Amino acid sequence: MFFERHQGGERAVLVQLQLDGDGRDLSMLEFEELVGSAGGAPVAMITGSRRAPHARTFVGEGKLEEIAAACRDNEAELVIFNHALRPSQERNLEQALCCRVLARTGLILDIFAQRARTHEGKLQVELAQLTHMSTRLVRGWTHLERQKGGIGLRGPGETQLETDRRLLRARIKSIQGRLDRVRNQRDQSRRARRRAELPVLSLVGYTNAGKSTLFNRLTSSAVYAADKLFATLDPTLARVDIEHLGPVLFADTVGFISELPTTLVEAFKATLEETANASLLLHVVDVSAENREDLIVDVETVLEEIGADALPQLMVFNKLDLLGQPARILRNEEGMAVAVYVSAVTGEGIALLLEAVRERLAVALFDEEVILDANRGRLRAALYEQGAVCAEEWQPDGSSRLHIRMPLSDWRRLNR
Repeated sequence: MFFERHQGGERAVLVQLQLDGDGRDLSMLEFEELVGSAGGAPVAMITGSRRAPHARTFVGEGKLEEIAAACRDNEAELVIFNHALRPSQERNLEQALCCRVLARTGLILDIFAQRARTHEGKLQVELAQLTHMSTRLVRGWTHLERQKGGIGLRGPGETQLETDRRLLRARIKSIQGRLDRVRNQRDQSRRARRRAELPVLSLVGYTNAGKSTLFNRLTSSAVYAADKLFATLDPTLARVDIEHLGPVLFADTVGFISELPTTLVEAFKATLEETANASLLLHVVDVSAENREDLIVDVETVLEEIGADALPQLMVFNKLDLLGQPARILRNEEGMAVAVYVSAVTGEGIALLLEAVRERLAVALFDEEVILDANRGRLRAALYEQGAVCAEEWQPDGSSRLHIRMPLSDWRRLNR
């Protein structure tokens, strides 16, 4: 934005190393999907292993020559690392390869920039980008003199660099102020929902687990859903009346990913607070993924970062249609529903999911028999209007015995 960079095309050479001490093998398929989601066309994949990253270029001299040869042979002008690179390493790599170098963080930021649709989403992405850029400004001014100190040795580079840093700081401060106003508006909305005692069910999970498809199935909405990473950036809320439970709010949220950049977590704090304040988390998992246990751990890590790890969770194993298995509910030793197998595409298991949701939210449910006198006709009509009457039996004295099941807050409101 504030500095010159190599202008290249979308043909990209991908680099992924296995380092000693890595918790697990990095997914090359996910890496290629990330590049494809950003609009890149992978033309070569360079892999290898190292005991530790090289201090200057992350890779060794031999691997650096291999990457340069792949760029020449494939006429690629972009090299993407599936790792976090220091600013100095990015700068040294660009000088050695004579092409643009992008790290995993920059790649994810680019995808977010393409996906953002709402004003708030664009602000959050820009804040993350500017925060990321602020440590890399020096790269754009290496062709100018550096300030050495002394008469006659003061070059224009330092002056321009300081100007850009000041502009960055001012823009970041402006965006943070606007996002603070958004956060205050969200706080007011949450307080209103708490006063109404509406339960909020937040759909969380790894990116491309099928959260938006499930959200559309549950709420009859038309939220954008696609078989691509980070198809959803902006949170969406929808109110649904669940039989024998009452109205609840479902929230569709941004997907998580391993090594999610901290700048994104910080920038999307206003959005992620919808998750941190939920009544119940529906943790959506792609049941067909071979490494689903690792993906669950990645999501749990991000939930811990945003302070939502202590919230009650219901696991939703999605994409059951890819395995050909029947839908079912898993329960723990106390009989509580802890997981549901569903297919958001076909709708199989959705009734079981709603049953599990009713069970998990039953702590705030009024489920008793009441006797209404003949003069309580208005209350009886209101109960029927809300679909809260499970059974009714008339008594000889003209009163009626009703089995009521409804949210406790609605029962209290009607009795007032």
